[in-house]
Amino acid sequence: MDRVSLTEDYLARVAECGAKGGELVGAQKDSELLDTFYSGKYLSRPLFLGRAEQVRLHTDLENLRAALAGLPDKLFGGDFAAFARAVGLTEVQVSAVMRGRGPSVSRQTRADLYLDETGFKLLELNIGSAVGGMDNADMCRELLEHPVLADFAEGRGLGFVDSMREQVNNVIVEGGFQPGDRPVVALTDSPDGYAKMLPYMTVLCERWTELGLDAHPCHLGQLEARDGRVWLGDRPVDVVFRVFLIGDLVKSPEVATLMDPVLDAAERGEVRIFTPLDSAAYASKGALALLSDEKNRELFGAEELASLDRILPWTRMARPGPVTLESGERVDLVEYAVAHQQDLALKPTSLAGGDGVLLGWADGLTPQQWREQVLAALGGPFIVQRRVRPIPELYPDENGDLQPWTPLWGVFTVANGYGGAYIRATPAAGGDVVVNVATGAYAGAVLHETADH
Repeated sequence: MDRVSLTEDYLARVAECGAKGGELVGAQKDSELLDTFYSGKYLSRPLFLGRAEQVRLHTDLENLRAALAGLPDKLFGGDFAAFARAVGLTEVQVSAVMRGRGPSVSRQTRADLYLDETGFKLLELNIGSAVGGMDNADMCRELLEHPVLADFAEGRGLGFVDSMREQVNNVIVEGGFQPGDRPVVALTDSPDGYAKMLPYMTVLCERWTELGLDAHPCHLGQLEARDGRVWLGDRPVDVVFRVFLIGDLVKSPEVATLMDPVLDAAERGEVRIFTPLDSAAYASKGALALLSDEKNRELFGAEELASLDRILPWTRMARPGPVTLESGERVDLVEYAVAHQQDLALKPTSLAGGDGVLLGWADGLTPQQWREQVLAALGGPFIVQRRVRPIPELYPDENGDLQPWTPLWGVFTVANGYGGAYIRATPAAGGDVVVNVATGAYAGAVLHETADH
């Protein structure tokens, strides 16, 4: 089956039994882990993927990740610093990623995608340890407590990946540890974000400890490099699992100062950083612009190109001069962007959580304001990206009526392959806006057809 048929069948089942949104949500609000982050905002049903859809989506994301991994060598002769600058990192950030490079690109990613009439379209690829939503298996378990979904899932062979368990495995595998090792992991945020995130980080560390890590929450200022190790109090740390982002280096000079001794220790082999800071260059939206640029198509094989063509919307660095459209037509970037405001978004290359994103179609944004912002972005760390018009999904509300919501799919890849997915969504009546939990989106889960059905 596919996503559409599974959805139709399930919603018909819900209507038949008269289930309401509140009961379908289940006990997610009682989950200490979930509610410290999602604050009671849960979607009333999971979204679905057929087996073939899930396999193709994962294949496309793996092909895209492989294409990204090859960019420094293929375009810059192995000069990673040049690659980092080209995708929009500042000199401070370039210096940090050069000191914090890993042996390979992390397999822990979260692709943020809309689904339009032609299929999944990638808005950004988050690579690294700071990806949120890997607690989605808890959502799946709570939703499946309701007998309607439980019976439907059993009959259709639907299941889910325990993304948190895969997250722990990623730390073990990419950290070079052996099965059965129990590394000490410092879940580390910046000092500014630590107080807000501490309740969630505390519960998350308890769960990780149950799954095989010796995990503890902290911020960068609590780590100390001495005596050939990095220490959290009197505890030697094996892995710094970073929640802090590369963008924090620009926002706060204090972060750069606190990060220096940790990076020095990592360079000496005294601690591992999960994930290495170089993942920020690969995750830059500027790297997607390099993949999207038609002049680079000869760098990739047929399978990679097919995947890029399916899931990557037209994306260009905000630079003056000619660019090529999907049709092959050559246009001036500035003239085209100004004339097609309703079809484009302006995005910073390395900020997260929707920060700095300007949607050309945003209510109240005048043509003059859009033009000014496009001109101001030229030569800076910004991309221009084609608008994706997502298909709404129907969710039962408190009365059992179906209401349209706009979902943003977060699909994970992990060391073992497909890593599950989770959803953030806002009511479709609110218009086409940036979808983010921090700005009020609701969270939900995804079930997929399993291979053995």
